[in-house]
Amino acid sequence: MQKTTMAKNESLKASRKWYEIDATNVILGDLAVFSANILRGKNKPLFTPNFDCGDYLIIRNAKKIKLTGKKLEDKFYYNHSLYVGGLRKRSAADMIEKYPEELIFEAVKGMIPHNRLGRQIIKKLFVYGDNGEAHEAQTPERIEVK
Repeated sequence: MQKTTMAKNESLKASRKWYEIDATNVILGDLAVFSANILRGKNKPLFTPNFDCGDYLIIRNAKKIKLTGKKLEDKFYYNHSLYVGGLRKRSAADMIEKYPEELIFEAVKGMIPHNRLGRQIIKKLFVYGDNGEAHEAQTPERIEVK
């Protein structure tokens, strides 16, 4: 009889890698699903749902992301300052133009668990609007969204 192996936290931290994705002409939903799977560690054979098994992820060129259909005009993002009259409504076109990092960050954040583990996982995501030179010391491995 084969036993199911559970990942240990010490071995998972030692095996973490850095990945880099270029978001140029990539559809937002496809990028978010692919990124969430890497951050959670679902691409590894020792995936354990109650541990942070995932790797670090850098997303570059967030300004060049694509949305399909009429989402640029019809999709809206809402924020509230918790003050009276503090509701802010922005279209997807405004988000891509002014806040592309926040657009991708929120899309990926919505696809990971909404608990303590999810808050720990999302800290391994780094999004940049342009092709910056940050994190070059980690020598990230470049991967393509499937």
